[in-house]
Amino acid sequence: MKNNYSIETKCVQGGYTAGNGEPRQIPIIQSTTFKYTTSEEMGKLFDLEASGYFYSRLQNPTCDTVAAKICELEGGTASMLLSSGQAASFFSIFNIANCGDHVISSASIYGGTYNLFAVTMKKMGIDFTFIDPDCTEEELNAAFRENTKAVFGETLANPALTVLDIEKFAKAAHAHGVPLIIDNTFATPVNCRPFEHGADIVTHSTTKYMDGHGAAVGGCIVDSGNFDWMAHAEKFPGLCTPDESYHGITYAERFGKEGAFIYKATAQLMRDFGATQSPQNAFILNLGLESLHVRMARHCENATRVAKFLESHEKIGWVNYPGLESNKYYELAKKYMPNGTCGVVSFGIKGGRAAAEKFMKALKIAAIETHVADARSCCLHPASSTHRQMTDEELTAAGVPSDLVRLSCGLEHYNDLIADIASALEEV
Repeated sequence: MKNNYSIETKCVQGGYTAGNGEPRQIPIIQSTTFKYTTSEEMGKLFDLEASGYFYSRLQNPTCDTVAAKICELEGGTASMLLSSGQAASFFSIFNIANCGDHVISSASIYGGTYNLFAVTMKKMGIDFTFIDPDCTEEELNAAFRENTKAVFGETLANPALTVLDIEKFAKAAHAHGVPLIIDNTFATPVNCRPFEHGADIVTHSTTKYMDGHGAAVGGCIVDSGNFDWMAHAEKFPGLCTPDESYHGITYAERFGKEGAFIYKATAQLMRDFGATQSPQNAFILNLGLESLHVRMARHCENATRVAKFLESHEKIGWVNYPGLESNKYYELAKKYMPNGTCGVVSFGIKGGRAAAEKFMKALKIAAIETHVADARSCCLHPASSTHRQMTDEELTAAGVPSDLVRLSCGLEHYNDLIADIASALEEV
């Protein structure tokens, strides 16, 4: 679509334009394989000399159509769908970092991502340094090594709701010749556009607000097309030297800085790992994207009203929501997300873990789920679920204290949500 269209229009119509007599809704191409008349024609696809499809483990037309919409929403040049947000986080790092390399990550990130980096990818020989997102520029620059290949952070940390100073992290990353990778799941491109602030790669768990209905697990990676891989060729041999496993292609030469990252992740990593999003899930995801701009406004309104109610309640020890003027990240949130942040509110109930469990059990509207960013309100005690693999010290460092309750405000009326919370607090 035209770049001057608003993001609302792109949510509804981006990525796909029906031709005369073609389906108005994107078709579900539910096929593993694709037919060709000659081996020569298929061979061109394997040599990346022609565009097309031969096996849905690598690419599928439905998935590519939805990826193109997300690419338009983020303002990128290339994108791909994956089976989950975890797969997107893994691919975004493993595409440029190998055994013996080093990556810097904000310490305030989703617990599953932390475990992926600190445990699983460490076993693969990739070393991660986790740094306080509120660090000084000097502290951030001191974390870089000769073998550092990327910097990673979340726009809004899940569930700590830390707001990352994207420009500070981008400046440091670029000064050391590496890209900044941002997980933009919670803010979505409706509320934050990381590329406009210097980020190079954006990832998403599309399972969250993009789907918005708890119906389809998925992930996405979008490339800004701004990072010049060849200018730092010695750091990124996988992109800047021939890939002998794929006919000797040098991705950065063949596809330029606009397409090299995604082409390599597709032709190499997706080929070998097969973390494919199904066409059916991509179709469901697209239905969610069509209303993303409308839903995000309601999520943010509900969360703001709930946060203000909690802030004034005597049984609440603390409230963390970047939309509150009392929040330490309020000004930073206004800078990067002027139209709102997200629908998630974190808070602590006086009485700690036991009080939190009693409160959640008494809720009627919000269900206890290992989920977030849904049309239906849900809540979670991360220390006993998603973050249970972390010690109390690690929880504190990640901004997820053991008394924290994460409440994801859905699309219900805020008066009903507040009444439900008030009633549950009476049981504490």
